Amino acid sequence: MKWTLSELRRYADEPMHLQKQLELNDAMKARFPDQILAVAPVKIDGSMMYERGDATIFATVKTTVTVPSTRSLTPVELPLDFSFTESYTNDQTHLDRYEEAQTLAFLLDDAQTPIDFEEAVMENIIEQIPSRVLTPLEAAGNSMPQGKGWDVQEEGAVASEANDSVDPRLAKLKELFPDQDSKH
Repeated sequence: MKWTLSELRRYADEPMHLQKQLELNDAMKARFPDQILAVAPVKIDGSMMYERGDATIFATVKTTVTVPSTRSLTPVELPLDFSFTESYTNDQTHLDRYEEAQTLAFLLDDAQTPIDFEEAVMENIIEQIPSRVLTPLEAAGNSMPQGKGWDVQEEGAVASEANDSVDPRLAKLKELFPDQDSKH
């Protein structure tokens, strides 16, 4: 689904309604092979408006993506249900319109540059994936992977251990300032 600003001018009076189901599995696995294992059909409900020379997409996206666990790389199904708004213009001076509205605005080369809706949906799906994804079992337990002579530790636990340990040569100095233990 691609449009140009020139094509979208006909929707100046009435928005174009978008109710589609997109098959993005192959495209997303090819573009984001380390992040996406599978994508269920993507349901889109939204509209495209053309106003004052700019096109704006309002869309609600529902799908389920399968991503690797950030701890064990085990596949995890992650249901997504989110909305996004993006505006497209080919006039640099129009970008100021979108700063206060906190709408993502893209500057196109000209009125013939295509707006790739599927690309916009794929990028917004990737943005919705949290940086930490765990299987239900990993989320329920506190045990981290370990092997012979190695184990995985969370960054916060390692930092707190480092702060708690005191060089034995300086241990007596710590006794001189007992009220500063919690500050440093």
